Amino acid sequence: MKKLSFINIILSVLGAFIMAFGLYEIHSFSGVTEGGVLGASLLLKNTFSLSPAVTSFIMNAVCYFIGFKILGKKFLVYSGIGALSFSLAYSLVENTEPLFDLSPYPLAAAIIGALFIGVGAGLSVRAGGAPSGDDALAMALSRKLKLKIETVYLVSDLTVLALSLTYIPIKKILFSLLSVILSGKIIGIVERFKRK
Repeated sequence: MKKLSFINIILSVLGAFIMAFGLYEIHSFSGVTEGGVLGASLLLKNTFSLSPAVTSFIMNAVCYFIGFKILGKKFLVYSGIGALSFSLAYSLVENTEPLFDLSPYPLAAAIIGALFIGVGAGLSVRAGGAPSGDDALAMALSRKLKLKIETVYLVSDLTVLALSLTYIPIKKILFSLLSVILSGKIIGIVERFKRK
């Protein structure tokens, strides 16, 4: 394994903190749901009464394993840094009072939430790691299938959101759909942005 880059470590940590802030401040209060592992674990909880503590752990482990097999050890190290940073950041922000409440404005919540998730995940992915399992899966499938990363995010998120219609009203799903489409696009832009 080649030496780790200090810049990539900083990007992983910064990206994870931005994601955690957006997820807590925007998505957790607005009712705008997520795709990926988070959305799938909520779907399994509402459909089969399975705890997200168990299902998200299993799904994340499988996604990281696939990522490791396709992307290698360095990916796993940067992902570990991103995942730990995300957990630390989320534990810090969830113990603070919310700065603002966008729950009466779901359109604004969808757009602003997408900016935080897109930029945060994009920085981590650009650094070579994944702060969550669905990021790992998207990176691995993007590399293996030679697809843009935002295409992989879109397919996985659409699948989860379509299945979530079994317990979430369509109006809320539409705002969530807008959010995941925007965040996936932003991740792709940040990932491909060239450093000068």
